[in-house]
Amino acid sequence: MSVARVTEIIASSKKGFDDAVEKGVKRATETLKNVEGAWVQDQKVTIKNGKIAEYRVNLKVTFILE
Repeated sequence: MSVARVTEIIASSKKGFDDAVEKGVKRATETLKNVEGAWVQDQKVTIKNGKIAEYRVNLKVTFILE
């Protein structure tokens, strides 16, 4: 039997939501062991001068405890 934990992270990108997710997952796997999955809980953008400046995602990352 395994026990999992979920942690929440926020990642951002100037390119798009997909890139923000990629960056968030990459960073999570560098820090956490046994990452099994992630889901996007929320998406938002920041706007400057009427244009999108940054894409942000709120990720829930699941990893198995040793």
